[in-house]
Amino acid sequence: MKNKITILLLVFVALAACKGNTYSKQIRQEAKEIDNYISRHNINILKEEPKLGHGERWAEKDYIALEGYDHLYFHLSSPIDTNAAKITAGDNINLRYRKYGLGTYTDTVSTWTTDDAGEPIDLVVGDYANTESCMGWHIAILHMGYSGAEGKIICPSTAGFSDDNSSVTPYGYDIKITKRK
Repeated sequence: MKNKITILLLVFVALAACKGNTYSKQIRQEAKEIDNYISRHNINILKEEPKLGHGERWAEKDYIALEGYDHLYFHLSSPIDTNAAKITAGDNINLRYRKYGLGTYTDTVSTWTTDDAGEPIDLVVGDYANTESCMGWHIAILHMGYSGAEGKIICPSTAGFSDDNSSVTPYGYDIKITKRK
């Protein structure tokens, strides 16, 4: 009798788990949402970063996949300014950002953090313990290269912040960086 109860309990738990929205299902759904965003916006995912010189910019729809995370993509929005201060790990920077959802009808979640609408975030590049920043930012900042650069990031939850309603929510970020002296 005890074995029958144990077996019934295990079957019940297994059936309940199959019906639930498990973390792995949420991750797969998030990947689909990111892929749909890329498709809707005709984004071109490059295998390697474009090699450009001073004053040149990436094509508007070109993004690269960033190492270490599935579905983490970066686009350099501003022209390369090799006369500006070089950004490397350990540098102190100010970061301004705009965050938005990747759904079909995206609404801006927050506006640029500017002098008239809040302060920029101060962070040390590569200091992942900074709770005001996300891993995706740090990785993208190193690809931005120079103070004054602007970029766009498509960021999965594994490299970003958690949403209040769900731990698996991808976001887009437009970011601007300035090296602090």
